[in-house]
Amino acid sequence: MAGRLRDQASAYLRQHADNPVDWWPFGEEAFAEARRRNVPVFISVGYAACHWCHVMAHESFEDAATAAYLNEHFVSVKVDREERPDVDAVYMAATQALTGQGGWPMSVFTLPDGRTFYAGTYFPPQQLQGVPAFRQVLEAVSSAWRDRPEEVETSAAQIAAHLASAQDGNRRLVGALDLAPGTSGALSPEVLPAAVAAVGEQEDTRFGGLGGAPKFPPSPLLRFLLTYGAGGGAGSGAAAALADRTLETMARSALYDQLEGGFARYTVDRAWSVPHFEKMLYDNAQLLRLYAHWSRLAPAPAQRRLALRVSTDTAGWLAKRLLVDGGGFASSLDADTVVDGRRREGATYVWTGEELRAVLARAGAGTEADAVLDLLDLETGRMEEGGSTLHFGRSLDPEEEQLWLRWSPALLAARDSRPQPERDDKVVAGWNGLAIAGLADAALALADADDAGAGPESLPHAGALNLARNAAEYLLRVHYRDGVLIRVSHNGTARGIEGLLEDYAGVAEGLFALFAATGEERWYRAAEELVLAAEQRFITDGVLQDTAVRTGQLSAAQGAVASADPLDGPAPSGTALFAGVLVTYAAYSGSSRHRALAEALLAHVQVVGARAPRAGGWALSVLAQALEGPRELAVTGTDSELVQHLLRTGRAAGGPAVVTAFREGAGTGGDSSVPLLRDRGAPEGSALAYLCRGMVCSRPVSDPEALAEQFGNRQP
Repeated sequence: MAGRLRDQASAYLRQHADNPVDWWPFGEEAFAEARRRNVPVFISVGYAACHWCHVMAHESFEDAATAAYLNEHFVSVKVDREERPDVDAVYMAATQALTGQGGWPMSVFTLPDGRTFYAGTYFPPQQLQGVPAFRQVLEAVSSAWRDRPEEVETSAAQIAAHLASAQDGNRRLVGALDLAPGTSGALSPEVLPAAVAAVGEQEDTRFGGLGGAPKFPPSPLLRFLLTYGAGGGAGSGAAAALADRTLETMARSALYDQLEGGFARYTVDRAWSVPHFEKMLYDNAQLLRLYAHWSRLAPAPAQRRLALRVSTDTAGWLAKRLLVDGGGFASSLDADTVVDGRRREGATYVWTGEELRAVLARAGAGTEADAVLDLLDLETGRMEEGGSTLHFGRSLDPEEEQLWLRWSPALLAARDSRPQPERDDKVVAGWNGLAIAGLADAALALADADDAGAGPESLPHAGALNLARNAAEYLLRVHYRDGVLIRVSHNGTARGIEGLLEDYAGVAEGLFALFAATGEERWYRAAEELVLAAEQRFITDGVLQDTAVRTGQLSAAQGAVASADPLDGPAPSGTALFAGVLVTYAAYSGSSRHRALAEALLAHVQVVGARAPRAGGWALSVLAQALEGPRELAVTGTDSELVQHLLRTGRAAGGPAVVTAFREGAGTGGDSSVPLLRDRGAPEGSALAYLCRGMVCSRPVSDPEALAEQFGNRQP
């Protein structure tokens, strides 16, 4: 084989480099080869941490006879959905249109121009429960290509027309963006309590979370519930209570790694007891930030301690498991572990009761071993092969929590000696931006708790902040060049396509959060540059698009119509992220034009917010923030201790919606690159806090209690 995948940035592609299938990466060369040979294109889409992708690879792509048939009758293209979400989105829409469902591995058959004519997901090597064998599918597709070309062309044209219609729908949902300042419609708050009510109807009142099995962490939606719950509007109490219940349930469950932190992608059962063990950066970046905010907002001290512990351990997990040379973060850990040459899902993480007792005995737990095992719900989390996941399924009292913290390090040390899951080392710009934001906000939450004497011992807030700084420096050094952000890097080299809207906006989100945490204006300037670049590159003739550059194949597949998809998946949509950074940027800069653009981008959530709140969670959170003003807090002065005290007060009183900036040292901020800080002076040896909306500020105060009162009185 040509070995075209051997040096790819994607670990998923490299995993297939030695297959007998003659794989090509997605690109013009592969489709040109299909035109030259007059054969269809087989596109296989997956990702490195995907269990069923590994299964199909072993059953079919490593099989010599299947590979020979593919090589003779098709040009085969391997796609990492994380590296090329633009490719995945187009062909996933086609797959769902044809089959009514989607998933990975995804198997798509296209014409040499990129238009889909047949698609499915996982196909077994032999026919199984009505699902045809992969070889049967290949033979049927090849026969249709050879003997019924008119039917193939008709199918491709119909699917392209369907996708074009869907893109037109996105355009109508997002709306036209050629707006002058002040011309956008006023934001309406009615959708927010309606969305809370709709989410409440989806709550699993027995096991917590939303819906049934499989059960996912609703991260963008939880951001809305926390933001709106802290704001005091209609339904805010219900939003806060729902967030409290969900966050506590997840932290006690098997979704969360009770030994070292970090969250799995989802659980296969309703009770949160059996995870699908892959761990993704985009999940953990969002959840780290959510638990950091919850550590201030949770009503009970035990919940606040739990939130701080989750924040601490998840930040540590990022550093231990996903940090790559240079400061960026890898994409994921695999769901499978290779044990004795065989892939086993979750093998690193499951235990038998006998294994637990043996480790605790060696560690000297003595009579406490039984008490440790009594904390765990080993029956609910039992796997098919007999092992169990480690989770509690209930709240622990302080003595029980200390018992677990005393002996869990011994269990982790024993687990670390086992074979570990493989890591996908590619660095994705947008996900790293979310990680920077999570680490920056976690550093503040942990530092605030440390100062108040309310957190766990040895809080690594300085370490979390350094991780955020290093990741930001990595992105700007490696991914950003000549005004263009590259989506992916590997081994310190950026490769492949330009970043998508979600990358530009995600990195800007992280840099704004890092500025708020450090006061270092270089991060603000870099975020501003990315926001302005995104505005220029992703809006054409009043239409927002997710990609700045589209390939001919994807254009053909969508009927030459493209628009941004504003709806969230497990991570926020590029549209919602961009709206959020525009609101933040307008708060810092006073730009009415960017505020108007943000409001225009939020129009879609007025339609989907109450109907499908999980698809609009991040945009709902941005809407809640925008309706708050957002409130802007500028703190300046030479008394560093008072500056930090005022900031802590503002963060506690303002919740996630407040936009903060600070400047320590002499001067009035007249030379600041941040307009919010300009001419916000303070007497020598003191500090002042300015609480503002739209750059209009209340009377500056130096007393933290007076600042808290201004927040409580809804000033300015």
